[in-house]
Amino acid sequence: MAAKFIVGSIVGTFGLAYVFDTTISDKKIFGGSTPGTVSNKKWWEETDKKFQAWPRTAGPPVVMNPISRQNFIVKSASG
Repeated sequence: MAAKFIVGSIVGTFGLAYVFDTTISDKKIFGGSTPGTVSNKKWWEETDKKFQAWPRTAGPPVVMNPISRQNFIVKSASG
């Protein structure tokens, strides 16, 4: 008997959280806009090139943000 109230309240909480998150962040009810550094793909590509060009002295080269990559070790283009 108590399980249906617990499950129902958890589902309701997640639904309410989703509605609040969408309303605040996507609809921007408090104002603001998406920064150009997030929406500008060319800016992002140039920043990524800059990060990949930084010299590393402590080991093999790795990407700055490995979560966004399939391969964690950067391979050179020539071989």
